[in-house]
Amino acid sequence: MLNIVLFGAPGCGKGTQAQLLKERFGIEHVSTGEVIRGHIRRGTELGKQVQACIERGELAPDELVISMIADYVASHKDAKGCIYDGFPRTTAQAEAFDKIMAENGLQVDLMIRITVEEHELIRRILLRGKDSGRADDSSEEVIRQRLEVYWAQTAIVANHYKAQNKYVKVDGEGSIEEVFERIVREIESIE
Repeated sequence: MLNIVLFGAPGCGKGTQAQLLKERFGIEHVSTGEVIRGHIRRGTELGKQVQACIERGELAPDELVISMIADYVASHKDAKGCIYDGFPRTTAQAEAFDKIMAENGLQVDLMIRITVEEHELIRRILLRGKDSGRADDSSEEVIRQRLEVYWAQTAIVANHYKAQNKYVKVDGEGSIEEVFERIVREIESIE
């Protein structure tokens, strides 16, 4: 089983690359946002708790997100592999994720960090905002704030995987195909 954490700042292309990797390797794409929305749609107890947080304008607390991911891992441990996109976002989540994986006889094989210069991230997100209509993708000020939060709180998760020798950095600039081939080379180097 191949388990990959796909990591990078908003706008680096994680979602696009995750879909391509899913097709190439036949593994699941686990988007934390989709897992959360699935719990909300199904009306699970975890979904109701997260929905209440969202309605108050809060981020879902670590323990709820971790519980949802634990549920996902346990129900998909026979899959060929998974690409985790958007999780873990904090060191506490990364530590909990290691425990979840171990409890299911699994491990993270590789964390791939897609790096893109900030000016390019902003350009990409603004373009995405024109297509998606998402308010948080349409304001350069809001985008810069999201990037500041990423650099301050999320980027440090890379250190967790560096310490385990499971971290690689991939240049996320260039065509989608060029970035994809760089990522594929890194994955094939561990298989």
